[in-house]
Amino acid sequence: MQVINEVQKWRKKRGLTQEELAERVDVSRKTIGSLEKGNYTPSLLLGLRIAEELDVDINEIFQLRED
Repeated sequence: MQVINEVQKWRKKRGLTQEELAERVDVSRKTIGSLEKGNYTPSLLLGLRIAEELDVDINEIFQLRED
């Protein structure tokens, strides 16, 4: 199983740069970039913070998919 995320889609819909989102959720821009590329799976806490900052239900951003 893998976690699919739509952070980039929702970040852009909210008009935020990677740097701006990173600052708001207290991580590096590199972390947001890695997350958007699918190279990093966030902790539950970070996922919830991202969803809250983007004002989107966490299930709209992150989905669990079978390989």
